[in-house]
Amino acid sequence: MSTEEANKTTEGDGAFVEGGKKKGKHRRDKPWDHDGIDHWKVDPFKPEDNPSGLLEESSFATLFPKYREKYLREVWPAVTKALKDVGIGCELNLVEGSMTVRTTRKTWDPYAIIKARDLVKLLARSVPAPQALKILQDDMQCDIIKISGIIRNKEKFVKRRQRLIGPNGSTLKALELLTGCYMLVQGNTVAAMGPYKGLKQIRKVVEDCIKNVHPIYHIKTLMIKRELAKDPALAEENWNRFLPKFKKKNVKRKKTEPSDKAAVEKKVYTPFPPPMPPSKLDLAMESGEYFLSEEQKRERARAAKDAAQEARTAERKRQRQAAFIAPKEDGPSTTGRGQKGGQATEDVRALAESLKKKAKIAASGPTHAEGGKGTGVSAFLAPEMDMEDGNRGRRKRQGTGERAGTGRNGELKVRKKDEN
Repeated sequence: MSTEEANKTTEGDGAFVEGGKKKGKHRRDKPWDHDGIDHWKVDPFKPEDNPSGLLEESSFATLFPKYREKYLREVWPAVTKALKDVGIGCELNLVEGSMTVRTTRKTWDPYAIIKARDLVKLLARSVPAPQALKILQDDMQCDIIKISGIIRNKEKFVKRRQRLIGPNGSTLKALELLTGCYMLVQGNTVAAMGPYKGLKQIRKVVEDCIKNVHPIYHIKTLMIKRELAKDPALAEENWNRFLPKFKKKNVKRKKTEPSDKAAVEKKVYTPFPPPMPPSKLDLAMESGEYFLSEEQKRERARAAKDAAQEARTAERKRQRQAAFIAPKEDGPSTTGRGQKGGQATEDVRALAESLKKKAKIAASGPTHAEGGKGTGVSAFLAPEMDMEDGNRGRRKRQGTGERAGTGRNGELKVRKKDEN
């Protein structure tokens, strides 16, 4: 047998390799490693698995906002009892505003301190205590997703964060049902609780939503995957041919034309830099203020202040006087000053003639002593019918020989005639 054949390399258990050594000669079949075993199964960790406990003490602390202090004081007894069952000690410090968890001598699960750390994080992020205590279970994990540093614009950030919740919380509820996780959108973070697979899907949805990808696209994809998972024939196949492919649409906005014509014109390139703007010292020298003394500067500032005060005083006085100016009337003027044309003049003349006529009738009317219409205001305002009755009575008295007169002398003459 030649040397090349001895050094020949073959494959398989117990085969010879280069150098004459046997490959896998120490390999033995394990009794627990067989085809019927489930490598993904997570067996529960019991106190019997670690009877000696832990050698060193570990602790974690986290801060909480001021508005959570009242709620944490109410639920802290329930949190203390739940952590005591797994051998974890806790402390609520209201002075510093912090929550601390630590291992004790009774701690038998080394991963319990990590669960307790996640518990205080969820309580600080406004997760209700009954929901946050579920993190102590072995099949429950949590993820605090930070969303504040993805986008700078505050208005866009608030609008896109609201998309995760949706109208009346419909989008948030759909994501919880499809991923099997609990979600809470609070401030600059999103707190999620559930299995690893669901947490990975939620992180992808949340980050894409803040990057302006609507959650409805992910919801539709998750719904299709959920239906495909129910078919055992498609369990081992690629699902890309069933999933929808969304194309990004760039909607072009209308460009508004600038109002300034100079902005439309293309700027001419000049190799020289723009002139340097004048400094405060240059401006003071141009105005002459630089050469004034301190007293002159104070006098100048005082004069400017007095002038501004006088202007404000005059403006306030003008505003007070404006309340005493009569407003302009839109109706017709009785004097005819505000009207134009010949119609206004004719109305004034007709009114003057009517007043003169009434004055003449009142002057020649009967007295109170004769029982007729009296003189004065009542006769002046009497209608035309009363005026005709007064003229008829005057003519009757003239026929009987009585003299009608106005004033005090006329009344005396009538009385003397009656005595005779």
